[in-house]
Amino acid sequence: MESFFNRVGPTWPAGRRDLHWHILPSSDEAVDLTAPYAGLPRPGLPGVPVEWMHCTLLHAVGLARTGVDLEGLLEDVGAFARTVLPFALTFDRPAVGNVAVEISGWPQDPFASIVEYLPAAMRRAGGVFNAAPSWYPHMSVAYTSDGAECLEAAGLKAELAAIDGPLSATVFADRLHLVEQWHDGRHITWEPVAVVPLGGVGI
Repeated sequence: MESFFNRVGPTWPAGRRDLHWHILPSSDEAVDLTAPYAGLPRPGLPGVPVEWMHCTLLHAVGLARTGVDLEGLLEDVGAFARTVLPFALTFDRPAVGNVAVEISGWPQDPFASIVEYLPAAMRRAGGVFNAAPSWYPHMSVAYTSDGAECLEAAGLKAELAAIDGPLSATVFADRLHLVEQWHDGRHITWEPVAVVPLGGVGI
């Protein structure tokens, strides 16, 4: 396997704060999502802490909060979000990729319609960036880091397959989170910027 953080380093170096849009699980939802994988972290594969679990909608590569008309952006996204009713995302058994252990979710819509809307809204607000959208719902429970070359994907897959019982948890999406996000080569963290409720949700 290879390090996720080394792979993204040329376009998203450690410490640089980029704007991201996320769906974030509640604390209880994040515990349910991560509990089966408590034994997964190891050298080269740090687990994602419960408080930093996230389902990315858009990574605006190279764009900080100072590079966009935040008021105009939130008005734009807010008007769109009011047309989208809250929905549930169900996440199931994990897959082992080259750079992460990932749980995928469904349904695709309205997730995909939100992902499609956000880059244009960011650009209408003056943002200049490279868009890295998430075209399907997913969350990583662990990212590869330094030492990943010593990991064997087949062994990880066998270990995960040995988890007895169903692996399924639900995240109720009723708001969109805009954050300024960075990494340190092992973990991804962020600072909240704004929360945009979906239709019929008061904050």
